[in-house]
Amino acid sequence: MAAGNDSSVTEFILLGLTQQPELQLPFFFIFLGIYGVTVMGNMGLIILIGLNPHLHTPMYYFLFNLSFIDLCYSSVIIPRMLMGFVKENVVPYAECMTQLCFFSFFVIDECYILTSMAYDRYVAICKPLLYKAIMSPQVCLMLMAGTYAMGFVGAMAHTGCMLRLTFCDGNIIDHYMCDIPPLLRLSCTSTNINELVVFIVVGVNVMVPSLTISISYTLILSNIFHIRSTEGRSKAFSTCSSHIITVSLFFGSSAFMYLKPSPAGSLDQDKVSTVFYTIVGPVMNPFIYSLRNKDVKIALSKTLKKRVFS
Repeated sequence: MAAGNDSSVTEFILLGLTQQPELQLPFFFIFLGIYGVTVMGNMGLIILIGLNPHLHTPMYYFLFNLSFIDLCYSSVIIPRMLMGFVKENVVPYAECMTQLCFFSFFVIDECYILTSMAYDRYVAICKPLLYKAIMSPQVCLMLMAGTYAMGFVGAMAHTGCMLRLTFCDGNIIDHYMCDIPPLLRLSCTSTNINELVVFIVVGVNVMVPSLTISISYTLILSNIFHIRSTEGRSKAFSTCSSHIITVSLFFGSSAFMYLKPSPAGSLDQDKVSTVFYTIVGPVMNPFIYSLRNKDVKIALSKTLKKRVFS
């Protein structure tokens, strides 16, 4: 009997991304490569920002935390996913709930770190003379504390509600991770409260950041169109384009996944949607923010030169 739950199920079996035997090994190497790039890319950004004092600004402070969050929640999901490609993926009940808790925590964190980054860009473009005063170290610290606090509250709500469910005989999860919708399908008790909590928590953590980001970028675009010089407009657009790409990828796929009327939709759609914001996003973000960012390129060049000639 699993501790803290009346369920007779003590372990779950994850069916993984696909059940076609001929795809298991190719997918293993593909996602192993993706995970390696994710770790190197995000660790690289973390180290680069830490080593270069001229990157110790609010924008890169938030990017530092975004890379940390991406690294963490990729590590919560992908290693367990890789195991499913080479053997039967049996997950103890406690480990499944732990994965759900940490996954929820880091995904909600991502919502609010992206919101903080949008606010930072709004202040930088619309109120440049007050930027240093508004985005002070204390304000940045408060924004990050709020980000992690919202993640903690949301994770506790999701995990606490999941722990109250009873899983009788079904223990096969048609997914590559312990996510909320496939777990709700296995419950032999009412999931009405869980579905309500999912709708409220996910609704708040998607709609509030989305609305804040939308307002920020509406004001940014309005300000950009009033810039007379073409060079000024181009520079302003370039500072925002990376963030817009990241936001669209993350919020689009997560909203599709969790804000559907009921969890009875296509399991394949759920898997594909989850892949976008749990795996594709974290591996793409370092490239989105580095390849399109002049400051990061300069910092990387200086760091490499120091290491080569030291």
